[in-house]
Amino acid sequence: MRKSSLRRASAALAAVSSLALAATACGGTTKEDVKNESTGAAVSAGKADPNAATKKGLTVGFLPKQVNNPYFTSADKGGEAALKELGSGYKEVGPSSATDTSGQVSYVNTLTQQRVDAMAVSAQDPGALCTALKQAMSNGIKVVTYDSDTNPGCRNAFVSQASAEDLGRTEVQLLAQQIGYKGEIAILSAAQTATNQNVWIDFMKKELQNPKYKDVKLVKTAYGNDDAQQSFQQTQGLLQEYPNLKGIISPTTVGIKAAAQYLSGSKYKGKVKLTGLGTPDDMRKYVKNGTVDAFELWDPAKLGALAAQTAVALVSGQITGKEGETFKAGTTSYTIGKDGVISLGKPTVFDAKNIDQFHF
Repeated sequence: MRKSSLRRASAALAAVSSLALAATACGGTTKEDVKNESTGAAVSAGKADPNAATKKGLTVGFLPKQVNNPYFTSADKGGEAALKELGSGYKEVGPSSATDTSGQVSYVNTLTQQRVDAMAVSAQDPGALCTALKQAMSNGIKVVTYDSDTNPGCRNAFVSQASAEDLGRTEVQLLAQQIGYKGEIAILSAAQTATNQNVWIDFMKKELQNPKYKDVKLVKTAYGNDDAQQSFQQTQGLLQEYPNLKGIISPTTVGIKAAAQYLSGSKYKGKVKLTGLGTPDDMRKYVKNGTVDAFELWDPAKLGALAAQTAVALVSGQITGKEGETFKAGTTSYTIGKDGVISLGKPTVFDAKNIDQFHF
């Protein structure tokens, strides 16, 4: 890893005055390349060379929302495997709580001080990490967000699980089919500030405006903070507060598993429908015992792998994060969309017919 005098000087400056660096644009870019995060523009620098050689011996730090969370363990292992295949190194740091935003900021600073070449971050909050991430970028570190985005001006690219619109709308479609397009429904989300959750929920509400859902009523959005016990209790609370509830959407792997656990041991099993985003290994039991008809997700290992591949492509100069750039990750070609967003692909629906074909 190169440790240029410029980066050493930048690190020293960061130690003296983080406030000064917060207002500093990324090194090596122009005013046209770097936009304030409030403009919704991604950060990019220089000109991409798609034929540039893939650099080896890099270090990419992964910072999930929460370590020891099965979903992020799977995603980050996918990143680790991809980096090994590309001839680069991997490290993971992160908080033990999915709502410890200040802890995430500290870990961004740690990776910056360790002078990694790039970092892949799943943000707990869209704005809270921005100052720290801009410091990282001013030190020449490439920043990729995955799973949950920051404001676009605080990173080089965002690797999205799938189209946010697809995810939000299809979860409503799944549940509506299961309840016969009639009845009260609720959403069991993760943290109230989680970027990805809120974007998906916005699209759920837009989908519900379609006339075919005129008899479906969203009565509440509850928050389990990606904590199993809190999510279990929130499920119980929803059913106590709304005894006529017909269905629950939980767009979080921790939430849907906890909700399924509660429903499977209650009088509501099979009567209150549950769908959302879960892993096949977590949900297999509940599909087979009739608690859950169908749910969806992407392969988190592939998401982590694409985050790693994107990070290496950025460091190698093959892409900068600008809309329209293309690059190859493994055997698949990807095109960067608006605001530096790269979409993994459409979600997969899991049910009793296919769930045994998947293991993650």
